[in-house]
Amino acid sequence: MNFGKLKMYVGGKLIDSISKSKKTIFCPANNQPIANLSWAEKIDSENALKAARTGFKNWSKLKLDQRKKWMDKFKEAVINNEELLRKAIIYEMGKTYEGSKEDIDSLINSLDFYPDAMKNHFSDSIIEDKENTHNHTLKNYPIGVVVAYLAWNFPLLNLAFKIGPALASGCSIIIKPSEESPVSAYLIGKILNDINFPAGVVNIICGEPEIVATTLSKSKIPRLITMIGSTATAKKVYADSSTSIKRLSMELGGNAPFIVFDDADLDAAIDLAIGIKFGNSGQICVAANRFFIHDKIYDTFLKYYLERVKKLKLGFGEDSSPDMGPLITVKSRDRILDLISDSIKNGAKLEYGGKIPENFSDGNWLEPTVITHVNQDMRIFNEEIFGPVASIIKFSNDDEVLKLANSTDYGLASYIFTNNKQRIDFFSENLNFGEVQVNGIKYAIYLPHGGIKESGIGHDCSYLALYDYLTKKRISVAL
Repeated sequence: MNFGKLKMYVGGKLIDSISKSKKTIFCPANNQPIANLSWAEKIDSENALKAARTGFKNWSKLKLDQRKKWMDKFKEAVINNEELLRKAIIYEMGKTYEGSKEDIDSLINSLDFYPDAMKNHFSDSIIEDKENTHNHTLKNYPIGVVVAYLAWNFPLLNLAFKIGPALASGCSIIIKPSEESPVSAYLIGKILNDINFPAGVVNIICGEPEIVATTLSKSKIPRLITMIGSTATAKKVYADSSTSIKRLSMELGGNAPFIVFDDADLDAAIDLAIGIKFGNSGQICVAANRFFIHDKIYDTFLKYYLERVKKLKLGFGEDSSPDMGPLITVKSRDRILDLISDSIKNGAKLEYGGKIPENFSDGNWLEPTVITHVNQDMRIFNEEIFGPVASIIKFSNDDEVLKLANSTDYGLASYIFTNNKQRIDFFSENLNFGEVQVNGIKYAIYLPHGGIKESGIGHDCSYLALYDYLTKKRISVAL
């Protein structure tokens, strides 16, 4: 499928790059071209900043119910274009058809959730002092122009996490999708253009990061830079943004532990261990990387886990209802193959997979992979895998596994399975991760999503995300 020529969306218009730069986007499943995009240069980035500054002046003056009407109109347009957007996600990411639904649902839910969250959690409060001599009003104001950098793994889910709170709070936003998967974001620009969304409020451009992102980050116009991406990219954004005092919000990498104790519901744990590892081909920031299994159930877990992994079907789109698609790039696949090779060279055992599947010579495919005998000195234990590789590690007691689980610079998601109430309380308190999920896995727009340590600052999702987009002003009037 080919989506043709797509333009940037800046200042309420679909436009080409001033330099006429173009970029061809390829499908990772077969390396066939799927779209030809207008590609931003430095001057296009500067124009987007100016447009967003103008858009903010107008959008921030609207009442919340007026902003909500526009967000509802946007939401309806997304619903009406769902199939087109899902196809874009499938072809730019190599997702399964079922896997593309989460992106669309997240965008719809975000546009629904944040106007209500703004209304319910950020109404102005009035405080009077004891002497009743002053009237104090605490008001919330939108912070200003927002720049959002998106990761490629969930093109519209990541967009949803930024655009919802920005629009509801009264901010304007410049969205820079990943250069690996920008097609669906450009189509969102076309949708906004079709419904005559207020000019400059949302701007969507993409180009080479060292040009576009550097220009946006170094500008003094943005008041908030928010991103979903790697820790290495975040450090670059930090450095570039220091030209002025900006607020930063970042959801970064992860190295999630998945701990299964001997008293856990083994069937439930195995089922979720498949989904959280091989969903989206393991290209998820909250994907479990290190599976810690109690020695009393280790052999049983490994036996049934391998049986499930071997049944996973490769494919993308609506092709025979596949379970797992390709990786985003050949470079990404080669990095993961190198991690597997390094671990085996240092004593790990390859239980299944670990190579390019024979019937998938075109595209960026890799077999679902399981390795054992992994230890904490190996790169695969310490680095974010971001691919379909599960490391299965045996443990014998609580203190041992807590130390192993916390032995990482990352701190995003963690998962534990046990029916022992005392153990649940202990691990919930002592796992050094922004999220601890017990006996199940749940993500939703109304639940806070954020990490600690090298995994980021601030939150996506829930009303907590709005704190990044709002500033407070105290007004005191002498009576």
